[in-house]
Amino acid sequence: MLTVAAQPFAFALPPGRAALVVIDMQRDFVEPGGFGETLGNDVSRLTAIVPTVARLIALFRASGWPVIHTRESHDAALADCPPAKRDRGAPSLRIGDAGPMGRILVRGEPGNAIIAELAPAPGEIVIDKPGKGAFYATALGDILRLKGITHLVLAGVTTEVCVQTTMREANDRGYDCLLIEDATESYFPEFKAATLAMIRAQGGIVGWTAPLAALEAAVAES
Repeated sequence: MLTVAAQPFAFALPPGRAALVVIDMQRDFVEPGGFGETLGNDVSRLTAIVPTVARLIALFRASGWPVIHTRESHDAALADCPPAKRDRGAPSLRIGDAGPMGRILVRGEPGNAIIAELAPAPGEIVIDKPGKGAFYATALGDILRLKGITHLVLAGVTTEVCVQTTMREANDRGYDCLLIEDATESYFPEFKAATLAMIRAQGGIVGWTAPLAALEAAVAES
């Protein structure tokens, strides 16, 4: 059992029963010129975590532990995109519209791809999810059960939306979850800070948080 220095207290990580879930590191969210930037967001905040996420992925690969990637995406007909999601607000571009990198959040479009620096390795699982959480309308729960996974380490974007939703879904299903603080980010720094505080409040009501260095130290000491 590895012991990771985390908040609100140490996180026990059993080798062989842990998986990394890297959430939505997609071109349209992270790269300049993508959908996120067209909405007026500062994507440099998200781009800045890419080297840390890459280190985290490399750590899991070197340890022989599963790495799972997710993409928020819909089929070309938008049959799995409810109108309430597509029509909300007054953006200049909506899901399915042609954006700077192809149709927004549509599978197979250039902008829906995971950024090259974090591209899945052969054999790694990629989950296309139609919602914010990675468990909703996907096979993730079945995949984790078949692999005997009990503990999840999470990274990706954005902290307060898809990352937090997935972490809460996992918590309700009985998984112990650790969010790597410097491997997740939001367009809004105050939202990230609030999410980290909520996750570890009341004795870790949703889970634990820790910097990547703490996980690396725990692995090095094992």
